[in-house]
Amino acid sequence: MSESSEQSSAKDNKHYRYLVFIGRFQPFHRGHKAVIDEALKRADNVIMLIGSANLPRSLRNPFSVAERAAMIKGAYSAEAAARIHCVALDDALYNDTRWLQYVQAGVKSITGDLQTDIGLIGHSKDSSSYYLSLFPNWASVSVPSYHNLSATPIRDSYLMGATPTPERTPESTRKVLNDFKKTDEYQSLHEEADFIDKYKRQWESAPYPPTFMTADALIVQSGHILLVERRSMPGRGLWALPGGFLNPKETLFDACIRELREETRLKVPEPVLRGSCHSQHTFDDPYRSARGRTITQAFYFQLKNDPKGLPKVKGGDDAATAFWLPLAELDATMMFEDHYAIITKMVGL
Repeated sequence: MSESSEQSSAKDNKHYRYLVFIGRFQPFHRGHKAVIDEALKRADNVIMLIGSANLPRSLRNPFSVAERAAMIKGAYSAEAAARIHCVALDDALYNDTRWLQYVQAGVKSITGDLQTDIGLIGHSKDSSSYYLSLFPNWASVSVPSYHNLSATPIRDSYLMGATPTPERTPESTRKVLNDFKKTDEYQSLHEEADFIDKYKRQWESAPYPPTFMTADALIVQSGHILLVERRSMPGRGLWALPGGFLNPKETLFDACIRELREETRLKVPEPVLRGSCHSQHTFDDPYRSARGRTITQAFYFQLKNDPKGLPKVKGGDDAATAFWLPLAELDATMMFEDHYAIITKMVGL
């Protein structure tokens, strides 16, 4: 065996103090378990960074971190589960640097030192290569895909009423899912899943999946942000930026102003509004909307402080209510789709 082959073999067989597995686990399935099984053989401890933490329940993220941790640790004996450390990992859409900071902080919360013996483990060589480029100080361990299992069809079928099979999910996952199915929160998501299914069926005859364009208004005055409470599905009851779909014969900016007026009835003259636009930015995460590929153009307005107070607003159209919220009281667990990420990106929070 050549020297390089010996070095490669030694690296492949290396035992780690910590192996890190990053994922959303919505839900945890046997493909995920296969990765952990290998990690338990290759490391003293396994750190599970459970992504999309601290968000409202949605069709893409129906399960809490605690529920996903129960799925994971419940699939193992007490002795093995004690070596598995579940850590919540917040999303940071449109800000890779912040996400890397969250990952590092999550790992450090268990290891106490980012310079210790740490590796990343994942399903495929592509994923391992990607993580390796993001974390050059950590080694990467690749695990083959387990029967090409994906959480998405399991989750989608479950939210439409089906029960996951033992071939796809461990008993611990099925227990959490069966318990959750008895809750009002599941019923709400089930209704929304049916709504989205019917919504998408309208486009079945299209030659290719449509891409939608929307415009959103981010209005800030005196340390407050203007939000609406959504009246209808998807996201009924969640907070959102005023906004909506582009009409065929209007610009994005005109669509933003129109939707803002319709949903908040903001008492600010239109010339003042148009002159208060500070910046604009495109947000195009492929998974940002359950309705399908939806790109939004967000416009950031900075209104001047006024001794008379904040302008009056009143909910209308798709908004149940409109309200001014202190920026310090923004809550990611109450925000629709990626609107929290839009706000933090544009306002610089």
